[in-house]
Amino acid sequence: MKNYNTDVSTIPALGLGTYLITGAEAINVIEQAIDLGYRHIDTAQLYENEEEVGTAIQNAPIDRSEIFLTTKVWPTHLSKNDFMPSFEESLRKLKTEYVDLLLIHWPNKDIPLEETIPELIKAQEQGKAKNIGLSNFPIKLLAKAIGLGARIICNQVEYHPYIDQSILKGWMDHNNLLMTAYCPLAQGRVFKDEAIKAVAADYGKSVAQVVLKWLIQQENVLAIPKSSNVERLKANLEIFNFELSEEAKKILNGLSNPSQRFVRPSTEPDWD
Repeated sequence: MKNYNTDVSTIPALGLGTYLITGAEAINVIEQAIDLGYRHIDTAQLYENEEEVGTAIQNAPIDRSEIFLTTKVWPTHLSKNDFMPSFEESLRKLKTEYVDLLLIHWPNKDIPLEETIPELIKAQEQGKAKNIGLSNFPIKLLAKAIGLGARIICNQVEYHPYIDQSILKGWMDHNNLLMTAYCPLAQGRVFKDEAIKAVAADYGKSVAQVVLKWLIQQENVLAIPKSSNVERLKANLEIFNFELSEEAKKILNGLSNPSQRFVRPSTEPDWD
């Protein structure tokens, strides 16, 4: 497994996304994933499964400290009065005293970062968030958050072969920020792509394995694919025994023209 290190944490480059997985299924999937070796679990207030995530981690036969756990505060909870109570409710649901990474899920144009960032910093200073970061933030808001004193480690964004994130990633690389790719399989579209199928056939790998490898092979990129199928969960972990050639990477890189999104786009003009 490829890992990245912060001052206080080790982050597995491949994690488990949990969006749209709820109830008993969520507990079962996460327990299976942990048994398979997943140590990076991603959730959010929006997903309405923090309680299930917490239960699965609590049930795991390993120590809580071995799991890198991420949650996100929803934009309606970013005011000074709402942020910490909202986050503390997430901690209660997750049955933990801290998360390894706390993110602002989306910017909120009606609540200035000058109000939110001090609360995010407070969560870290109080030891309730080992690391802090952002999600779906364009460059100018990333820069503003850093200017307000936030020691952010990452920006979680939609990233797959149909999106060109090179400008954003270049800026983030320059500022030593990790990019966490959500929706890495483009909501299943990659499975219908003949170009990716051909690359996968050349390597004797699945389409998902090739796309995840394309992401993880990039420096400073993590990926959090979602699956509730145990065989796919296992297969997603089996991407660390091969490397894509420059030609293969060029094929996948070429699929982003024009860029296509599957999640709500940012309204910021300099997103790309």
